[in-house]
Amino acid sequence: MKAANELDIRASFVNCSKGEAKRLAVPRDLTQRPWEDLDFLGWRGLSAPERSYLVTEYDDRLIGVALRFPSQQRGYLHRSMCSLCLTTHPGNGVSLMTARKAGQAGRQGNSIGVYMCSDLACSLYVRGKKVPEPGGRFEESLTVEEQIERTNANLSAFLDKLFE
Repeated sequence: MKAANELDIRASFVNCSKGEAKRLAVPRDLTQRPWEDLDFLGWRGLSAPERSYLVTEYDDRLIGVALRFPSQQRGYLHRSMCSLCLTTHPGNGVSLMTARKAGQAGRQGNSIGVYMCSDLACSLYVRGKKVPEPGGRFEESLTVEEQIERTNANLSAFLDKLFE
């Protein structure tokens, strides 16, 4: 993903109002992010812990998606798998994140969901830049590049549903 600035990020949101996009807290460390290792920029809301945000390149443009997830999740002892990067995490390491659909469907209250790494670090897990707890990444016959392609395909499938 190419580096993005705060103005471009705020303007990219497709499933919230311009006012909501203007008020959301964009990370202050954008210049320190490892952009070359990111398939998407993801962060959690500081003042609203039940909110997360994802910004990525889609159909040759930058789009942002506001996500919600339960702030109080049960700490089960089982492992859950992220549906984007296929990393497993114990307890609350994977969350069902929901996004209001874009356009009229979203204004009518329709939404979609995806199980994602709660820390939104899928890109870093796939590349081995961030290591989950033991057993979090399965040994695969796919190359890292193929795993990156799969993660991007899973993300695109989620975004396709956002615009249906």
